Amino acid sequence: MWQYVMPGPQPGAPLSPAEVNSAKESSSSFSRGTCWDGGGWPEQGRDFCSDTFQVARGSRDDSSPQESCYPLRNMISKSRLKLLAMLTLVLLVMVWYSISREDRYIELFYFPSPEKKEPCLQGEAERKAFKLFGNYSRDQPIFLQLKDYFWVKTPSAYELPYGTKGSEDLLLRVLAITSYSIPESIQSLKCRRCVVVGNGHRLRNSSLGEAINKYDVVIRLNNAPVAGYEGDVGSKTTMRLFYPESAHFNPKEENSPDTLLVLVAFKAMDFHWIETILSDKKRVRKGFWKQPPLIWDVNPKQVRILNPFFMEIAADKLLNLPMQQPRKIKQKPTTGLLAITLALHFCDLVHIAGFGYPDAHNRKQTIHYYEQITLKSMAGSGHNVSQEALAIKRMLEIGAVKNLTFF
Repeated sequence: MWQYVMPGPQPGAPLSPAEVNSAKESSSSFSRGTCWDGGGWPEQGRDFCSDTFQVARGSRDDSSPQESCYPLRNMISKSRLKLLAMLTLVLLVMVWYSISREDRYIELFYFPSPEKKEPCLQGEAERKAFKLFGNYSRDQPIFLQLKDYFWVKTPSAYELPYGTKGSEDLLLRVLAITSYSIPESIQSLKCRRCVVVGNGHRLRNSSLGEAINKYDVVIRLNNAPVAGYEGDVGSKTTMRLFYPESAHFNPKEENSPDTLLVLVAFKAMDFHWIETILSDKKRVRKGFWKQPPLIWDVNPKQVRILNPFFMEIAADKLLNLPMQQPRKIKQKPTTGLLAITLALHFCDLVHIAGFGYPDAHNRKQTIHYYEQITLKSMAGSGHNVSQEALAIKRMLEIGAVKNLTFF
């Protein structure tokens, strides 16, 4: 006697011969490759192929519905494996392409914060700088000196910011009240380890402060603050490059007593401004694209005047800018690129941090770690940030500098 048992708890009533034949026909249909999902019994809630006909008493057909589903399941499993393999291959190709393009700079040049001082090889930066600047020389003084203009009157081929032509008289008065010396503690170092700290948003939450403080020379830019950001940018400042419009910072609060405040002169009025500040003369209010501070509490012994030679080199060798430009279209390097150029002429090991701008289409991303301004603020500045990014990437490629943050 055949007995047909439905999946799940069923009353065990015997089947009539007609019902047995019907069940056999159903079984043979499954053996031909049909797999039913049990839709006729919604209360069961599971695949009919996972349940079986149970036949009590007597012989049974070897071609059970469960066995008949095996070929179909194998086909589905193989299809899934092929699809998974294809997706994995596509993913690997995408990752490779990404690394081989823009992300390769992160992979190749990201330099983790060192717990200890990296070994310094004397002349390392100098050897690699030859590839960037060609006719490279360290004979040029870092800061301008009074004797070169008062006694010898060194001639300059270019006007500011690439030379001092036409501004000598103003410059003489400034050099008479400032200094040009480099602290003996730095000058006497056999190998100078330097870091140029940019103002970029990548410094935010970087926790690089402790690592930055370990360098022999820390160069900062413009009005970038230290107070309140020590964990990310450190507290040590050896030099701070600035110009009048960027001098809106407290010289005593944001710097150390021995910090060198290095004026980058872009125009003759910049010399006039620093003279009136240091000599407490009548302030200059016109001739600036932004009003500089009228009161600036600073010790004149801390002030230095950067040699415009470094601005010339950065513009000519790194950006291929002409020295003679129409006044309305004047392009010039940023203070950041200028600082890197200076470091490559002064230091034996040069690292950078906080450089790089957001993508041009990312209009909402801030460009500084300390204020909410975007790339829109760079419009009309005379700086070609895309060209500068290429120049810095080239420095990274040849190993002239190393990066502490993503670029």
